[in-house]
Amino acid sequence: MMYNNYPFYDAPDTAVITCRHIIEDGEHVLYVSHDSDDGMWQFLCGKSHDTDDARVVSLLDIFSTDNSVGELYKLPLGCCAERDNADSEWRIYRN
Repeated sequence: MMYNNYPFYDAPDTAVITCRHIIEDGEHVLYVSHDSDDGMWQFLCGKSHDTDDARVVSLLDIFSTDNSVGELYKLPLGCCAERDNADSEWRIYRN
């Protein structure tokens, strides 16, 4: 099945970690991590989090919620990206 403009190399149903602030409260993704140890993606809002704030959703769900994360489809393993707000450029660095 093709997904319009879906840029990631990982399958659309790849599980990713996010927070309730993004999924339930509509906050923007301000921090992204592509972990080197397991390839897991994390998409967070930049706020402090408790364990209860964590959510697991598909990569397609995150992309559908915030298409701007598609700019990071080539983010290498072991790297992070962050921005100050939804209109800011992503800053990429190694973990």
